[in-house]
This record gives sequence, structure tokens and C-alpha cells, in this order.
Amino acid sequence: MDEIRKAVRENYAKVAQSGRMEGCGCGSEAPVAVVVSKSCCGSDTETKTEVPVEDISRKIGYSEEDLAGMPEGANMGLGCGNPQQIASLKEGETVLDLGAGGGFDAFLAARQVGEKGKVIGVDMTPDMLSKARMNAEKLGLKNVDFRLGEIEHLPIADNSIDAIISNCVINLSPDKNSVFREAFRVLKPGGRLAVSDVVALKELPEEIKNDLALLSGCVSGAAGVKELEKMLTDAGFKDVSVTPKGISKILVADWAPGTGLDSYVDSADIKGVKP
Repeated sequence: MDEIRKAVRENYAKVAQSGRMEGCGCGSEAPVAVVVSKSCCGSDTETKTEVPVEDISRKIGYSEEDLAGMPEGANMGLGCGNPQQIASLKEGETVLDLGAGGGFDAFLAARQVGEKGKVIGVDMTPDMLSKARMNAEKLGLKNVDFRLGEIEHLPIADNSIDAIISNCVINLSPDKNSVFREAFRVLKPGGRLAVSDVVALKELPEEIKNDLALLSGCVSGAAGVKELEKMLTDAGFKDVSVTPKGISKILVADWAPGTGLDSYVDSADIKGVKP
């Protein structure tokens, strides 16, 4: 587990520092995402594909209004969906963003909860936190707080959160059961989990499961639909749903072209409610 966590932290630190995802990643910093395809994409020859971050974001569900007015580097194109679409955030709520990155989803949530609400972003990468805090200052937001921590051990009080969002992060965790137990702990009774993440549509080959580049690129750590449903139920959630969105070909075309991974993984909306 420590090896996996170290690989993920180091990879995303590089993204924060250089604006480039090395390996089969989910994207990178504006104005273009540079997806570098090496062994994890079935080739010994390094190739580079430039993909505008805004194009990636539109494909996975963000609107022009969402993209407007964001400081450079807030949206890194690292997502696989738009959790705002399923979270039904309300004014005055307290929202937790797991794996906040450069702050993009946290800033969108801040717009929805307003000045009376609050958004807390947690990330285990100090470089990402620095970037997110800088972006929050640029936007003049006073209702957003970014904290250093692991999503398996949240620096959040019990029963204090109305809604949890996350975008293509939980699949990176080597201990997803702990993530969902922590999510349940910090939610208020009646609070909800609404995340976008990658799920496995069928058993992943061992060479994919064991590829650290693909793991930190949001692919090889994906759990199956039934497996995720059980994790959420075991953690205590009710009204659990894991719904693949059928956009795997779009995702894999950007992440790992030519691998055939689109038959193995897809983006999904994942929801649950704390009784």
C-alpha cells in the first residue's frame, strides 16, 4: 500500500509542479494536456498527444459556465466526470472534496453553497495544496479551506459534512474500504456521497493491475461495480448506486490510446446516503 501511495503522491506532485502528467494520465494543466504514452500503452516508443484541457472537461460533463472564470491551473483535466451534476448542492451546505487537486471542483462547489456555505478540500500532495490555495486567493474565495491529509484518514470532525464530492480519486486509493468508512464518519446523518470515478467493467489483467503508471493514471486501481456497492453498504451507506456512464472510449482515447482499455474501465456516478 505504501508503494502505491508513494507512486501516486510523486506523480501528482510532478503534475502540480510541471503541469504535465507522466505516464498514461487523465490530462494536465491548461492550455493543453500532454498525455505521454510509454509501456503502459503497449509500445516501446514514446509518443505525445496534446489535448486541450477544456475539451476533456466538456467531454466528461462540464459546461461553459463551469469553465468560465477559473484561474490557470485550477482545472488540470484530471477528472473522469462532473460530480456537481449529481451532488445537488444547496446554499449554506458544508461540502468536502476528496483529492481536491488544483481546486477546480471545490471552486465550483463554492459557487453553489455561497458565502453561507463552506467547502473543504483534502489532498495528500503538498504541491497540489499550494496550487489550490493560490488559486483560491486569485478568486478571492473566503469559504474554501484546503487541508493536507489522506482520504483514508480525513482531517475532518465527525458528523460535520453535508455532502462529499470527488473526481477520479478514490480509485487511486489502495484501501477503498477505509475511504468509504471515513466518508461515512464525517457525514452528518442524512448527508450524501456523490462522486465521479473510474470503475472496472470486468476483471483487469494482472499486467494492468500491477502497472504503477496506470494506477496513478486512474486505471489499474479501479474496482468493479458490485465490489464498490458492497464497500459502500458495508460502510453503512443506504440508497447506494454505482452507475457506469458509457463514456469509456472517450476517456481511454485521452488516457491510454491504443491499449484496448476501453473494454475494461468506464466512468461512473457513485452515490450513497448516511442514514
